[in-house]
Amino acid sequence: MIDKARLEQKCSTWNIALTGAQLDQLDQFAQLLVEYNQKVNLTAITDPEGIEDKHFLDSLLFASQPEVAGRMVDVGAGAGFPGIVTKIYKPELALTLMEPTGKRVEFLKYACARLGLAGVEFAKERAEEAARKVWREQFDLASARAVAALPVLAEYCLPLVRVGGSFLAMKGAGGEAELVAARGAIRKLGGEYVETRSLSLPGGDARTLILCKKISQTPPAYPRNGGKIAKSPLK
Repeated sequence: MIDKARLEQKCSTWNIALTGAQLDQLDQFAQLLVEYNQKVNLTAITDPEGIEDKHFLDSLLFASQPEVAGRMVDVGAGAGFPGIVTKIYKPELALTLMEPTGKRVEFLKYACARLGLAGVEFAKERAEEAARKVWREQFDLASARAVAALPVLAEYCLPLVRVGGSFLAMKGAGGEAELVAARGAIRKLGGEYVETRSLSLPGGDARTLILCKKISQTPPAYPRNGGKIAKSPLK
């Protein structure tokens, strides 16, 4: 399905080394994704090089960051990016895939079973509801890709992170502008902005990783319900 040698070469640009077994797993994941996508809409990207660049390499750039360790939650996990790719790259990671859509959760379970991934939990939950239950402040790391603007995303993710943990947001070219709007929200939620890491995919698409640390507990008032978060983002 994918060109493993091509993907390996692209990864080497960022000093990301994949084993033969990991390349085989990614190839199998690509096949599962394309096959399942015929009955459940998971992604618009189904060509091999598009999957390599916009799904796999994008996720691997995230997975290779030093903060990606311990217990991680992928919020709005969708088709498993970055979560499943991160688990393939760092199999020691304890991963929770949090996704509210039942059909997508079924795919995530199916894919992880077929790929032989152990130590993965599945939460059919909206993040703002999960953070008011047993999942609150349980994770070393929370992340999400293409879920919402950063002020909204911070309210979904930071309440799930333990004090001392990290929130690492995956953003595109507009990440810096979103950060300006999100600084107040990050502080209110118990977070502290640390740094921005700017990268680019082979086609030139910009990728921005925004790192925040959790320095104090999230106040009990947050997260608010989903409607309020979307209509009135924290400032």
